[in-house]
Amino acid sequence: MNSRRFLLMLSLVVLTGMLAVPRAFAQGKRQVVQFTGIVASGDSLLGVPGASVYVPKAGRGTTTNAYGYFSMAVLAGDSIVIRSLGYRNQTVVIPTDYQRQSFSVIISLKEDAAVLPEVRVFPYTTEQAFKRAFLAMKPAGTEGSSAADNLNADLMRRILNSQPMGATANFRQTMSQQQYNFERRMGTAPNPYSNNPLLNPFSWLQLIKQVKNGDLKKKASDDY
Repeated sequence: MNSRRFLLMLSLVVLTGMLAVPRAFAQGKRQVVQFTGIVASGDSLLGVPGASVYVPKAGRGTTTNAYGYFSMAVLAGDSIVIRSLGYRNQTVVIPTDYQRQSFSVIISLKEDAAVLPEVRVFPYTTEQAFKRAFLAMKPAGTEGSSAADNLNADLMRRILNSQPMGATANFRQTMSQQQYNFERRMGTAPNPYSNNPLLNPFSWLQLIKQVKNGDLKKKASDDY
């Protein structure tokens, strides 16, 4: 009888422990939260594209889109760091006892203007040493150098006279000739007939007036 009672008590203890394990596991498991929001710049509320939104301890994160919007899954109790070049970092902490499935925020980043110190690079130990070395330099003369020989006037003239016409020069010559022919057909360019008085209407008008006025009649004093 005692053995049966002992076995019954032992079974109740084991069953109670088995029922308590899932409950304890559920209490230790953190809530999964969908973390969404917009990262804006200062007081302008303009979205900051490409800002990093990540959980340093977990090593996971995402970046904002072109409008500053982001969305990622986090756990209750996570610390999320938001950072972008030129702005101060901000941290958002999800409460440990947070029970909802979503957490939305609007993060306004503050500008962080970092002024770098001036850096001067000299091949000498001091600026005075550099000035002395610069003043002591003797630049090479142009006479007798290869640059002066290549720019010789006689050499350049010979190259110009012997160099064949290239593609660019041919194109320009062709375009110029076509334009000239077009202007000749329109009567605005010089041509072999532009100075012919028989083709000039003003010359014909003057001739008709001379005939009407009798300017072309032979006079007694004319000897021809």
